[in-house]
Amino acid sequence: MFHKSIFSGVTEAQRLLITHWYQCRTPDGLVPRDAIDPGTVRSTLASLSVVEINEAGEGRFRIAGSRLRDIFGQDVRGRPVAEIAGAHGEGYALGLLSAIERGVPVGGVMETGSRLHAWLRLPLADDYGQLTQVMCHDELVSHRRQLLPTDTEAQPTRTSAPRFAA
Repeated sequence: MFHKSIFSGVTEAQRLLITHWYQCRTPDGLVPRDAIDPGTVRSTLASLSVVEINEAGEGRFRIAGSRLRDIFGQDVRGRPVAEIAGAHGEGYALGLLSAIERGVPVGGVMETGSRLHAWLRLPLADDYGQLTQVMCHDELVSHRRQLLPTDTEAQPTRTSAPRFAA
């Protein structure tokens, strides 16, 4: 049987979130949104968002941390993901759908000019056990050396085009 490594994170914040996500998993492998403890992930809250996916596969920001303004240039709370302009919006959508479809953490790194955007998407289940929400972590990394080494099978994608990696 083929087993692909799961994305383990490229920053300390991502690794903290992934570890907490796995600790919150139920026996059926899902993570209910209300199982996430804000106190445990307090250091990451400013870079977190929660996106709800509707039946048509469209996402809307339900919660958005204050640092996301640095990435998107605007407050995105309550806005559809499709309204977020540029490469960041496209990359956001790719990661969201992949997290929902696969049911596991996905993440990577996007290069835009002189900036590195490290991103993570963690699927969350609603009260009915359906994967309808994604907890997202996005941070700007000033230097490549701030990225942590990863398992070679689960290397994040580093590209100027928005892509996802697992």
